[in-house]
This record gives sequence, C-alpha cells and structure tokens, in this order.
Amino acid sequence: MNISLPGRHGLGKTLTNLSKGGRPSPKTWANTILAKVPANSRGHIVAAIGEFAGTIFFLFFAFAGTQVANISSNTNTGSQITTTVEQKNPAQLLYISLSFGFSLAVNAWVFFRISGGLFNPAVTFGMWLIGSITVARAILLSVVQCLGAIVAAALVKALFSGGLNVSTTLSATTSVVQGFFIEVILTAQLVFTIFMLAAEKHAGTFIAPVGIGLALFIAELTGKSPLVLYSLEDGMLTEIGVFWTGGSLNPARSLGPSVVVKSFPSYHWIYWIAPCAGSLLAAALYKLVKSLEYENITPDPEADTLTRAVAPDGSSSEPPRSDPITNSSDRSDDTYVAAERKAS
Repeated sequence: MNISLPGRHGLGKTLTNLSKGGRPSPKTWANTILAKVPANSRGHIVAAIGEFAGTIFFLFFAFAGTQVANISSNTNTGSQITTTVEQKNPAQLLYISLSFGFSLAVNAWVFFRISGGLFNPAVTFGMWLIGSITVARAILLSVVQCLGAIVAAALVKALFSGGLNVSTTLSATTSVVQGFFIEVILTAQLVFTIFMLAAEKHAGTFIAPVGIGLALFIAELTGKSPLVLYSLEDGMLTEIGVFWTGGSLNPARSLGPSVVVKSFPSYHWIYWIAPCAGSLLAAALYKLVKSLEYENITPDPEADTLTRAVAPDGSSSEPPRSDPITNSSDRSDDTYVAAERKAS
C-alpha cells in the first residue's frame, strides 16, 4: 500500500488515504475545496481546526473534572456577603490535577499528528521561539486556542449544575508578585518538557504526551493549595477558586472561564505575561543545552537495533536527528539509507 509518510520538518502532515487495491479513494467535498487552496494555507487551516477542536476537548474534560470536584452544598444564611477559608480535601486537589494531566495527555496524543497538540498560547509562543513554527502559524493557533477555551468553558457551564467553578484566582495570602513567579516557574517546567520530549526527535517521541501530561499534573499540584476561598452572596455559598494561583500555565485556560462568567480580576494579566515569560525561560534553557551539544555529552539512549544501523565492520550510523530550531538534520536521508543497505 502506498502511503506518503510525514515529512522530517513538520508536525502532522496529512496522510493520503487509499482504498483497497491501492486506488485513491473518491474525493470528498473538503478535498475538492482545499485543492484550490495553496499548500501553505491548507496547512494553516488543518492546524487551526486541530487546535480548536483539541483545545475544546482538553479543557472540556479538565473543566468538567474540576467542576465535579468543586461541587459543594449551598448554605442559606440570608443576603449577607461573607468570605471564609476552609480546608480542602487533598484527594479533591489530586482529582482536579489528574483531570488536567490526563486530559492533556490523551488529547495531545490524539492531535499530535494533526497540529502538534499545543492547546496553549504560551506553548505556541515557545514553539515559535525555538523555530518550530512560523509567526503566522503561532498567531493563528493562539487565536483558535483562546476561542476553543471559551467554547469549552461555555459547554461546562451549560451542561453542569452549580455555576462555573473553574476560574483561576490568587489566594488571599498570595501576592501578585508571588503569583507571577509561581506561574513562570510552573510554565517553564511544562514548556521545557514539551521541548525535550516532543520538539526534540528521539525514539520515545511517540509517547511524549504521557510525559507532557505528567508535567502538567505536577504543576497543577504545585499551583493549588489545600485552602479554598468561598464567597457567600445572596444566600449561596460559591467556591471561587482553588489556589495558590489556580495552576493556569495557559492564558487560554484562564481566559475561557473569565469570559463566560464575565469576571476579570485586576491581576488577570499575570495569567498572560507569566506563562509567556515561562516559555521564554524554557526556550533560553533549551537553546543553551542545544548550543552545548548535550547529545554528545551523555550516552546515547537510542543506541540499539531499532534506532541505529550497524555496518559489518562494526561501525554504526545513527538516524538523522531533526533540529526544530534550524529545521535541518545531522545528515541526509540518503546517507542513512545507504548505511542501512550496507548493513543488510
């Protein structure tokens, strides 16, 4: 069967689907329309659709898990407005963190070959910083990610009772400066994980979403506190956030609920600037280790029969490594293919 393989320098090139007997399947209406669109624009369209749908799926299940964990009994004590701080069950925080981590892992795995499975303007910014995507692609994906987050928040509010209790807010004991640097560090951890597991091509790239999901999981655990703030207004006890910072790491994740509930705290800007600063920090670290040629410092974990061709004389040749910064490879495909043929 003749199937065109994804290119070396891009994520998620569309595979050509062939019917039985090796004949091309009939053109669909989408293929007919897209055939008139330049290849570059067609790639932007496919990536935008993937990021829009993927962000909705990712945040819908993450928000839904948070909503379920945050459901609490309403207490009626009149029309007074009070604020209380209560101890939150650690299992509840674990449930919320797992909801985000698992949802990201699953959906990043699903959409990785379509658009890269970014779902986060800060991650998109980071991928642009290291040269994996163009500025036009970065802007387009950031816009559709924000739209997807708004749709996800609206769906959760419409389908689940109890209002929308998934906003990111600072705790009463967390200053804006503290919240800013917490978000910077958490985002840097997540984005650097993405760089090393997904942007850097290696034998384990196909399971990168698992590590990325775990990175978000530990970040969510760190960004949340076992304390939760409740606001009593018009006789209804409403949970207004799980913090220290709520563990945003994602401007779209914070924007969606804020738009739906029409509430923007004065420090909302930190959920935009801090994640981008975290991406900048991660990109700087990534470029530093790349400039130091880290591949030649530590033993090659891919030196096995699956990833290395060994010649009869005992010498070996590694498969080409794709560099997301320069979009170049250590050696040409022809050289590697020739080595494989010689070994056989």
